[in-house]
Amino acid sequence: MNSAETKEKSAFFQNSTTLPSLFLGHGSPMNAIEENEFVEGLRNLSKTIPKPTAILCISAHWVTDGTFVTAMENPPTIHDFGGFPKALFDVQYPAPGSPELAKLIQSVVKSQNVKLDYEWGLDHGAWSVIKHIYPKADIPVVQLSMDYKISPEAHFQLAKELSTLRNQGVLILASGNIVHNLRMVAWDRLNEVYGFDWALDVNQKVKNWILAGDNESLIQIRNHGKEFEWAIPTAEHYLPLLYTLGTKLNSDSISFFNDKPVAGALTMTSVRLEPSHQG
Repeated sequence: MNSAETKEKSAFFQNSTTLPSLFLGHGSPMNAIEENEFVEGLRNLSKTIPKPTAILCISAHWVTDGTFVTAMENPPTIHDFGGFPKALFDVQYPAPGSPELAKLIQSVVKSQNVKLDYEWGLDHGAWSVIKHIYPKADIPVVQLSMDYKISPEAHFQLAKELSTLRNQGVLILASGNIVHNLRMVAWDRLNEVYGFDWALDVNQKVKNWILAGDNESLIQIRNHGKEFEWAIPTAEHYLPLLYTLGTKLNSDSISFFNDKPVAGALTMTSVRLEPSHQG
């Protein structure tokens, strides 16, 4: 590590506390402005997590050709959706960025060529959940994109390279949904805790594999039959889970929260990894 990299690392390293790694089910953008049990589950996180120096977010809503990391000082709040009330478009989450963390990510990721980005910002997969955990927007946030051209195995390998950041004051936060099929959503039950049998089955199998440490089954998600094709028709909401699991440390305990389905074909199940002695 050269002197510049050492300086970058020291800017984040605070103490020996290892930050958790989170996968958050984000569901509807309306969760950003509504009050429900899932919002409460997010809000409770900050009460039990050491305050991070910075947050690295991997969102289902930033998929790119190549791998990018936001590197601007002040990332804009992106309203990357349509058809929602004006109150949702009015939400701003003015957290600072962290060019230093962006460059540190560039230095620790060896398997992919991570490029600095100055155009994206914070999309709703990031701010709709982070705003409930840290409402003051006083912690720097960077986003890492997901390259649609690389394999699930490659995403998992990239995540493993990010795991060292957890020891440097960085909270790794991935945002998506394990089960996410908008075409099969029961729109008349949009605000109900309700899941189709196949959705519940897939969600439970994924949880069982997480607890068992069966990364192969979790990575090879296309090898499990029709129910998985229904539950995960496209990869972008599932892949963030692999980023969380890739950052797992040997000392981590695993817990689930917000572990419920909504509208038939979505699950809000969230995963928390943290060293057992800090649980």
